[in-house]
Amino acid sequence: MKQAMNTLCQFSEKERNYFAYQARQDFLRQQGTILFEKDEALVQRDEALEREQIALAEHDAVALRAQEIALREQQALAEIEKLKALLAEKKS
Repeated sequence: MKQAMNTLCQFSEKERNYFAYQARQDFLRQQGTILFEKDEALVQRDEALEREQIALAEHDAVALRAQEIALREQQALAEIEKLKALLAEKKS
């Protein structure tokens, strides 16, 4: 009877060790998944920030170009007005 109880205890201990091992493996898999998902989220965030910075830089470049065009247009209009004034003086 004592030998049977010892054998049963050994099986029981092995089963507990097996379940503890499985629980640890499950925990490690979950942690690995969490870390992977976190890393993926960080990569996606960084990519989104980079796209946003590129879009802002492009927007700034377009705005600067529009300002340059507006300035040239003003300068051209001012030159036209000067020329009109000179023509008016010559006619007088």
